[in-house]
Amino acid sequence: MKTKSFLILSLLCYYLAFSQEKPNIIWVFSDDHSYQTIGAYGGRLQNLNPTPNLDKLASEGMIFNKCYVENSICAPSRATLLTGKMSHLNGKFTNSKKHPFDHNQQQFQKILQKNGYQTAMIGKIHLRGNMQGFDYWEVLLGQGSYVDPVLLSDKGRKEYKGYTTNIITDKSLDWLENKRDKNKPFMMMLHHKAPHRPWVPDSAHINMYENVEIPEPINLFDNYNTRTTAAHRQKMSILKHMNMHIDLKMTKADEKASLKVPKEIDNRFDKRREKFKDLNLKDKELLRLKYQIYMKDYLRCIWSLDKNIGRILTYLKKTGLDKNTIIMYSSDQGFYMGEHGWFDKRFMYEESFRTPLIVKWPGKTKAGSVNSDLVQNIDFAETFLEIAGAPIPEDMQGKSLVPILKGKTPKDWRKSLYYHYYEYPGAHSVRRHEGIANKRFKLIRFYGKDVPNGEEWEFYNLKKDPSEMNNLYLKLKNSNKISKMKKELLKLKELYKIEKPLP
Repeated sequence: MKTKSFLILSLLCYYLAFSQEKPNIIWVFSDDHSYQTIGAYGGRLQNLNPTPNLDKLASEGMIFNKCYVENSICAPSRATLLTGKMSHLNGKFTNSKKHPFDHNQQQFQKILQKNGYQTAMIGKIHLRGNMQGFDYWEVLLGQGSYVDPVLLSDKGRKEYKGYTTNIITDKSLDWLENKRDKNKPFMMMLHHKAPHRPWVPDSAHINMYENVEIPEPINLFDNYNTRTTAAHRQKMSILKHMNMHIDLKMTKADEKASLKVPKEIDNRFDKRREKFKDLNLKDKELLRLKYQIYMKDYLRCIWSLDKNIGRILTYLKKTGLDKNTIIMYSSDQGFYMGEHGWFDKRFMYEESFRTPLIVKWPGKTKAGSVNSDLVQNIDFAETFLEIAGAPIPEDMQGKSLVPILKGKTPKDWRKSLYYHYYEYPGAHSVRRHEGIANKRFKLIRFYGKDVPNGEEWEFYNLKKDPSEMNNLYLKLKNSNKISKMKKELLKLKELYKIEKPLP
């Protein structure tokens, strides 16, 4: 009897010790959140104070200045997040149904489950089918709606009334307080829809920035001189392709059925419609006005996002969970805030290739630290696993960020990054391309359908030309650098097992 009691007590002590040693992880993920609209990253929008809670998180943890994605588009980025593999290995090349995500494949959360963690996914995942590896999951259908969203769980579909950013946070807080096993460590993925197009603000914030002039980027009126076909033929121009009805909300949802204006474009925009009903602008004047409307709606969505991140941080501090909970914030990719005259993402140019990453790990990450190592979204899954003390499968393609978070970058850390965008023909007509970038230079190869002669190249000196306005590929003085980068590109393709044919 004593032996049995001792065994039970020993197991209980081990279980409790395990729970206390293992840190909790909260991964907050947004959709299309640009680093340019986070105050902690500086830049032309910093004085607007767009993200006080994220800025506070950065001041208490580590901010990454060179975090990038391997395919700048929603669903593929999320597939990489879960698998630690690039698009060609996880199978999710594009947003299209033609390239479905195989939920049966290896994913980091399945491994966490096997190693004592409880897992939760709440919000937007944009991968069709039922989630696997999560003890609790409730996700938006597809892109989801900003208002009165429908969420899918293992119990079916359910509609919720209200603003989606608030609802996702409400459900996350409810899981933390009422639905989890408080004796086990957890990994919660809190995924927001915002600030994805069409940038519908909470009605409570509809008048923010009303009398503010949003600073313009220096290349808002870019004419794409020296750039190749892809930059000239894209369909993501604020002037030409940002529509008045939905993007700028000049038409109410029930006014013109043929326009298919979503229900969320409602009477909260009536004041705007009245103000601009006789609008008669063109060219630069029209571009400037559209830019202002777009940016203000985007920033209003960001304000709601940041406010709700503050709710999570407040709850953690109130309950004492902050002492053993790692908070990580990122986005599925970057976004153009008028740079090159654009909105959207997809290109390997810096604003969409680069994404924010902020991490607070109590007792491990130095407060206020700034990291400039080349990190990528293929690294996230491995990082979660090492934090949890779980095994990292050899076929994952990234590297754990744990050493970096502890202030000790490995000597053999990568010196260059590989990128590949596949969705052409497709939305916004961005040609297929792949490329390589290091801290100094970037080489991009556009290829395939609707690319003259099947291939065009661009080469940028990122130190001298951070806005990527001057393609130097045809300059003879750069031939040696380009040759070296092409060789490095081939090495990366071999390393990451990029094989032909690709879809």
